[in-house]
Amino acid sequence: MISKEEALEILKDNIGNKNLRKHHYAVAAAMRALAERYGGSPDKWEIVGLLHDADYEETKDNPDRHGLVMAEKLTEMGIADDIARAIEAHNYEHTGTMPESNMEWALVTCDDLTGLIVAVALVHSAKLAGISVESVMKKFGSKSFAAGADRERISLCETKLNIPLEEFVGLVLEAMKGAAKELGL
Repeated sequence: MISKEEALEILKDNIGNKNLRKHHYAVAAAMRALAERYGGSPDKWEIVGLLHDADYEETKDNPDRHGLVMAEKLTEMGIADDIARAIEAHNYEHTGTMPESNMEWALVTCDDLTGLIVAVALVHSAKLAGISVESVMKKFGSKSFAAGADRERISLCETKLNIPLEEFVGLVLEAMKGAAKELGL
């Protein structure tokens, strides 16, 4: 399996924007926490989080290729098929690869949630340390706040992962708080 250090190198080679890389770090932290809940490999799930959008700068103008490009690169490198498939499936609306496993659905659901949590943290004076599940849920209901965070995808945590929304928000929030320094929040 690929190491975290190798995944970070792939990420740095493919994503020049430091803020975009921070998004990957947030998703990686969330995925690691979710793996622990589901008995998955925390290292593998973290790597999926680190690399899930690593082709974004290359595919931002071609959403149908987003996820596919990185999955193809990883397959060529001999990286585990389940890692490549999860990355492909996280953009299932465009790739046609439907998420099936807990790892794949975890990635789909936490991807947008990390963006929402970052947006909440950025408007709070104490950043991540100062926000709670309640403050995130309040903004969750405001569709105009962090409008790019797809609430429907986040809410799939309830049907696809069997985690109530507020509990899911708490799990991801705590994981991100643990990575606050790396996230600059």
